[in-house]
Amino acid sequence: MAKIFISYKRNVEPDTPVATAVYEALRQKHEVFIDTSIQVGEKWAERIQEAIKGSDFLIIFLSEFSVHSEMVIAEVETAHHQAKAFGAPAILPVRLNYGETLVYPLSAYLNPLQWALWEKETDTARLITELKQAISGGELPADSAAATTLISKKKKEEVPTAFANILRDLGSPEGTIPHQSPFYVERETDREAIAALGEVEGVTITIKGPRQMGKSSLLNRLLIESKAKDMRKAFIDFQLIENAVMENAEVFYQQFCSLLSWEFEIEDRTAEYWKNPLGHVQKTTNYLQRYLFKEIKETQILIAMDEVERMFASPFRSDYFSMLRSWHNNRARGADWMRLNMALVTSTEPYQFIADLNQSPFNVGQVVELVEFTSEQVFDLNRRHHSPLTETQVRQIYDLFGGHPYLTRRALYLVASQRITFNELLKNASDDNGPFGDHLRNHLFRMSDQVELKAGLMQVIRYHRCPDENVFFRLRGAGLVRRVGNDEFPRNALYADYFGKRLNG
Repeated sequence: MAKIFISYKRNVEPDTPVATAVYEALRQKHEVFIDTSIQVGEKWAERIQEAIKGSDFLIIFLSEFSVHSEMVIAEVETAHHQAKAFGAPAILPVRLNYGETLVYPLSAYLNPLQWALWEKETDTARLITELKQAISGGELPADSAAATTLISKKKKEEVPTAFANILRDLGSPEGTIPHQSPFYVERETDREAIAALGEVEGVTITIKGPRQMGKSSLLNRLLIESKAKDMRKAFIDFQLIENAVMENAEVFYQQFCSLLSWEFEIEDRTAEYWKNPLGHVQKTTNYLQRYLFKEIKETQILIAMDEVERMFASPFRSDYFSMLRSWHNNRARGADWMRLNMALVTSTEPYQFIADLNQSPFNVGQVVELVEFTSEQVFDLNRRHHSPLTETQVRQIYDLFGGHPYLTRRALYLVASQRITFNELLKNASDDNGPFGDHLRNHLFRMSDQVELKAGLMQVIRYHRCPDENVFFRLRGAGLVRRVGNDEFPRNALYADYFGKRLNG
């Protein structure tokens, strides 16, 4: 009997009926978890964490809806890191009539894996057979190359007459916003960062701010801008580096050099440079200076690093960040160092974890701090959605979200696409199955085993105080709280309402 976790997007088709059919078939011989089996009153976030970590397999149903679900992405991420550390669960991806190329970060987790394909209701029985075979020791028959051919077979969907007036140019409110999107709200800090990139002597750019403020979208714009300037670029996402690697300096620095080689598309000679009797920082610096600089001649270089706050938990974080600071300082030496640009993205205040600020790379160069949209920017975003909300309604969502970029964009998208009325949006805003339920449940899920964070958030909600400064900064980095003067508050009214109810007692 295997333990199986089913991850899917709730309350949509074909996701729910297919997931339910698979659940009913597999539970005859296996222990299968699906979120509908959670008992009333049970702490579901903790239950999901426990279920994933105790599973042998995680079946993930990928559809046009689920690939943008924060909860689905969080479940896959949890399973990925659990499998790297303990060997299970194995992830079994199933595409539900979905042939698009997966976007990051799902692409990084799932592209190397075998797939199962489902296109129509008559495929369900075959799919169940394939999953049973994989669970008993076989493999799923399709691969990602076969799966992506689905898109070429799809016919353009006819728009029913009743929905002919729905706007079709709204894009998606989920994930990184494409640089050319009409819904990208450019802030003054964006222009400062882009203007700084590619200066004659290179630059270090730090982009910081709470979760879902648009940091990755701005980093993406910098990568696009670097291409326009004919720069060579390397992108490293620390979210995809396993916890075990972050604990082992020997492995980490070699992997870091290998990633740079891969991103710059040059031969990986890490093993050769690691034969020298030097420290890890010196070897890494030599690899950059004596090899990468020589292979990438004349042109400017950009090393873009996302989610670098994951390094703050590493035992060798001080050495690593001192190395980056030394690279910044080395520009004063001239020569190849003047061609080096670095962009660092973090949602956590670095000074909490770096004892000597003179060794920090986060307080030099161009520091960009992203904040909520102003009321004027929210009104502008409403106009870009062809004004689905009245002036009074725009003020209402500004009061509810406090200018939160993602929540504001999602609300406008849902109303403009006629998926929900404005009154329904307000009425169900803090419901688990409401228009923002996926987002809210994801926050709660990520705190499920963090007792101190939940206690700290309740302190902020009740008393506008968080006695533990470290807990406050972790909550702020997660995008849940803010500080005004000497007081701390939930980041917006929606969070105060939702978490006040869920965490009470």
